[in-house]
Amino acid sequence: MNTVMLVSLVLCAAIAIWGVADPDSMTGSAQWLVNYSLTALDWYFLALCTAFLVIMGGMAFSKYGDIKLGADTDEPEFSTGSWVAMLFAAGMGSGLLFWGVAEPIYHFATPPVGEAENAMAARNSMVITNFHWGLHAWSIYGCCALVIAYFTFRLKLPSMVSTPILVGFKNVFSPGTLRQVGNTADILAVIAVIFGLAGSLAMGTLMVRSGMSAVFDTNQDVTMSMIIIAVMTVCFLLSACTGVDKGIKILSNINMIVAILILLVVLFGGPTAYLFQSFIYAIGDYLIQLIPMSFKTYAYTPAGSWNWFHGWTLTYLIWWLAWGPFVGIFIARISRGRTIREFVIYVVGVPTIVSMLWFAAFGGAAIHIEMFGAGGITEKVFADVAGALFAFFEYFPGTTLLNFLAVCLIFIFLVTSADSGTFVISMMTSRGSLNPQTRLKLTWGLIITGITVATIVTESVKVAKAMAITGAIPFTFIIIMQLAAFFRVVREDPMVREIHTEVRHPDADADTDQA
Repeated sequence: MNTVMLVSLVLCAAIAIWGVADPDSMTGSAQWLVNYSLTALDWYFLALCTAFLVIMGGMAFSKYGDIKLGADTDEPEFSTGSWVAMLFAAGMGSGLLFWGVAEPIYHFATPPVGEAENAMAARNSMVITNFHWGLHAWSIYGCCALVIAYFTFRLKLPSMVSTPILVGFKNVFSPGTLRQVGNTADILAVIAVIFGLAGSLAMGTLMVRSGMSAVFDTNQDVTMSMIIIAVMTVCFLLSACTGVDKGIKILSNINMIVAILILLVVLFGGPTAYLFQSFIYAIGDYLIQLIPMSFKTYAYTPAGSWNWFHGWTLTYLIWWLAWGPFVGIFIARISRGRTIREFVIYVVGVPTIVSMLWFAAFGGAAIHIEMFGAGGITEKVFADVAGALFAFFEYFPGTTLLNFLAVCLIFIFLVTSADSGTFVISMMTSRGSLNPQTRLKLTWGLIITGITVATIVTESVKVAKAMAITGAIPFTFIIIMQLAAFFRVVREDPMVREIHTEVRHPDADADTDQA
């Protein structure tokens, strides 16, 4: 019997039914859990995510950096360009579009400390935004992915969240206890992915709806949201049926091309010299502030700053943790044949630089409009955060075309994220199969849609963010166990020390029916 699949299906289906029947109750419960956790465990989440960054840096520049994620003779399955494109599409593609303009403007207009809407506020807004979307975020993904990729491709074991725990602690726990811990880890991972996807897809749907209104003058109501979700569901289920090497790869490459085109329009259609100056300035400020901000809990500042820290920084970090099992397993799936050093550079370093350039272009141009131009961006962002990008495009030539391209890009990003998430959940509930059955992917896709519908009914970005991070709170303890198991095993890797060991998944002798 596949315990993980059965328990996960029952729990997630029950949550989906609860959400559709009483969305206010479900989302209210999620918000309560998030608010309580942020208040009681803020120090824990910040320290944990900072530790992930240290681990990634240590692995890249240590003797373990030369270890290949796979056999020593394995070559990468995907080209570097397609690999990076899929990293962004799964990791935070739609988020960069949603918050590219909005977040820097928020921190510029309402900074946690100091005066607002001046040069220092502009600098600090970019530092804060880059901190939220930079090395910490991608290090969380990197840690989750590295552990899974090592055990899956280096040791030829099932691609499951529980696999590192089952192997690393096989001499610590009894077989029965180990099985229970492993199943719990996999079930928590599934729930974390489901909630993370539902919240993110809900925010993306609100943004597509705003874009549709800007381009086609459609209504911005729940009915339009449901139409968008329905079309998105059909698209990502069709894509999910084609596999990683076709649907997800093709969509990710399209995403990257369109995103680069829009980025170039903003860079060279706006105050070009100023934007590149802001980018270089932001890199320096970010590196200077990285260590202080990695440990800054705002314990000695007024309550307003403390609340800001919870509502922004902590929410983001837990959000990335929520996406950790999903993005981690997906990144692991596409990273076979890469060395650990190469993995860290491309999974942590390259996306951070590209994200910083993105925010320097969109956020920098928005702040330039406020400080030196016609102004008005701040009011539009605060009035409708989901429509911030489209309000921003009104200041550029070819507004209609930009809006249309942005709507298409956001929609494809959402389809790709949902597709990737459905694929990963199907892997996790089919004992790590790298090619799960189509009917399993369809089942999970419909459950994700059900919880997304429940979230979107509230019409609230705040609720969507709460939903996105709810599943991550208990999952953090699983990540710690994974890393501990990884370090117990990797130090005996043949490239470091010659060993011969054989491990089996506890379910290896069980019924192999993946459906």
